[in-house]
Amino acid sequence: MIPLSRLSRSRSAFSLIELLLVIFIISLIYFLGFDGVSQPKKRQPTLSPLTLKKSLLHSPIRHGGTLMCIDACNRCYIRKDVTTPFEPYKGKIDLTDAKSYIVDKDGILIQPELGRYQDHPICLLFDLFPNGSSSQLILETKKGVFYLPTFFGEPQKFPSLEEAKRAWLLHTHPLSRTGDFY
Repeated sequence: MIPLSRLSRSRSAFSLIELLLVIFIISLIYFLGFDGVSQPKKRQPTLSPLTLKKSLLHSPIRHGGTLMCIDACNRCYIRKDVTTPFEPYKGKIDLTDAKSYIVDKDGILIQPELGRYQDHPICLLFDLFPNGSSSQLILETKKGVFYLPTFFGEPQKFPSLEEAKRAWLLHTHPLSRTGDFY
């Protein structure tokens, strides 16, 4: 039989095993119940003509890369550089039936042939460069015509392709005449 004085001394505190068990249970409850609640997951912004560059600046290609869209611009892919494969863009896409145009050196609006990817026609190729510049494009969607400048300025919406072309030429003209004084 154990003396009563010894029994009362041993129950005055928790044992090490009991403390470890309590810590384990509290940790398990925290990780299972509160870990996902404390920090909401960050979603990528929706790709649209007016937010295209800003959306890509919040994606894995923020320091340079390529956005490519296929299937009437319903599916898009990104890659960080030419040595990495294209990966599906995980954000929402609002570029349905977009057509991309450029203005050639003679000032003529053309829709370039962009090729195919996995036997699907490419409707949009947009490059983002490490210095902050990007592809210069005119995008035509069901929601309007948009001019996306290459370096400075924000994307702009225009009522027609001709007006977007004028904006392109207005931004291009001062740069093309920089060597006139020589």
